[in-house]
Amino acid sequence: QVDKVAELVARWFYCALSQEKLRRPIVACELGRLYNKDAIIEYLLDKSPDKTPMESASHIKSIKNVTELQLVDNPAWAGDKESIKGDKYDDLQAARFICPVVGLEMNGRHRFCFLRNCGCVFSERALKEIKAEVCHKCGVPFQEEDVIVINGTKEDVEVLKKRMEERRLKSKLEKKSKKGKTAAAASQQEPSADSPSPSKAKNGKDCISSSSGENRQIIFTKSSENGNPSVPGKVNKASTTTKRSIADSEDKSEAYKSIFTTHSSAKRSKEECSNWVTHTAYYF
Repeated sequence: QVDKVAELVARWFYCALSQEKLRRPIVACELGRLYNKDAIIEYLLDKSPDKTPMESASHIKSIKNVTELQLVDNPAWAGDKESIKGDKYDDLQAARFICPVVGLEMNGRHRFCFLRNCGCVFSERALKEIKAEVCHKCGVPFQEEDVIVINGTKEDVEVLKKRMEERRLKSKLEKKSKKGKTAAAASQQEPSADSPSPSKAKNGKDCISSSSGENRQIIFTKSSENGNPSVPGKVNKASTTTKRSIADSEDKSEAYKSIFTTHSSAKRSKEECSNWVTHTAYYF
């Protein structure tokens, strides 16, 4: 038979994945098992084919499946410094963390729970005696489904496993529904953007015809003003190639004109212009 004290120490003081001592930051899965956060990260990052499957972490697919715990230190905890030489009795009943409401030690003798929304840890007695819909420590609202028992019995683990499967199935269905809505919205926008309405098409043709008529009239007047009569419809190259620089426009201010190289302030004399050869000490 397994020693009960040794079993409690292994479950409450050591990581369920790496079998090392629990040290902050400490995380817990949706089944209530305790892990070191760095051990979970290393397990998730290991994508090698010869990776050994771990039963204690087979249900953890991403870092979102674990919750970082907000633990309260036990003021009576002396630590491991006094028992380094091995000449002192190790009190296995003393725990490093306690319940912030009742003060019970988190050593496995009492049932403890954590809230999945915020990660605060309380004893089950505190949650039963002080019933509330808000976290006693941080004030985050929670429901009964968000309360997860830490290192519970087989019956507790079965209940938590059913809740975990229902939660994940619900999240998958929500993602699929969102993708379907986005795809439907995109498909509705594409035909409306590609195929214009008949009224728009007619208006577009009218605009093209009217604009072409205006262009012909403008070209004709320009050619007549220059004294070079030409057939309407032919573009006069001299009129189209004449462009004024932005700096020479009359409706702009002097400050705006000065930022262009065509302005008089940008022109320099030959003495002010620098030589293309690199200056040396002998040049001066």
